[in-house]
Amino acid sequence: MEKHGNLSISSENIFPIIKKWMYSDHDIFVRELVSNGCDAITKLKKLEMVGEYNIPEDHKFNIQVIVNPEEKTLTFIDNGIGMTAEEVEEYITQIAFSGATDFLEKYKDKTNEDQIIGHFGLGFYSAFMVADEVHIDTLSYKEDAIPVHWECDGGTEYEMSDGTWNTVGTKITLFLNENCLEFSNEYRIREVLEKYCSFMPTEIYLSKANAPQEYEEIEKDELLDTDTIVETIHVEAKTEEKENENGEKEVLEVSPAKDKYKINKRPVPVNDTHPLWTKHPNECTEEEYK
Repeated sequence: MEKHGNLSISSENIFPIIKKWMYSDHDIFVRELVSNGCDAITKLKKLEMVGEYNIPEDHKFNIQVIVNPEEKTLTFIDNGIGMTAEEVEEYITQIAFSGATDFLEKYKDKTNEDQIIGHFGLGFYSAFMVADEVHIDTLSYKEDAIPVHWECDGGTEYEMSDGTWNTVGTKITLFLNENCLEFSNEYRIREVLEKYCSFMPTEIYLSKANAPQEYEEIEKDELLDTDTIVETIHVEAKTEEKENENGEKEVLEVSPAKDKYKINKRPVPVNDTHPLWTKHPNECTEEEYK
């Protein structure tokens, strides 16, 4: 029996498989794209651990998921490692090439494989189960890196050029097809995120594009450095008229005057990055322990 070269897969043949048969549930694409974002963040943390990158002190890792029903888009943004044009070619355009596998091979003696959830490859292309077109905007952590813009309409060709994205990390925008507009609905995406991503290791925030700003009122001792104060509200002292022991009426102060603050509503992650089963018993409250 003669041996021949490696099997090759044409994107013309694989796209119908991705769109229809890769997963039984189409909403799984959310897990794949969020997992990729978690991987990108984990990689950047590892690079800092081995002395190849310095993460800014005020840098807070997170993944943003933004629905836009008017534009019929769904966007995923991470502030992880980002990609150069060469890496986009390698990890995105070579279908089923594992970016995580390549990263682990390079840093196999310095990292923990279990912390890399997934990888670019077929997982990324699950986006085409629900989108007619997908755009990537990315900027690598590397010094003097040039931002990259990549787009594909699910056919055999793609376009790539210098981009305008100016934040280290990656933005993936899905232009949803008419049969999948449910995924531009905030409540539907929240449901999917809670289904698949509730315990992922990076905070995930969900928002709706062009939504009106929401506010909340807090006490002075609750104020954080990161809060945006919109208004300071002076609350007058509360008094109450009471009879003293001599039967005379007098006005008593029930609560002193104080200032409250109206701030931009603080975003709340949809996931719990420290689920109960990962905690040591000594770290648990009595209620959690029970």
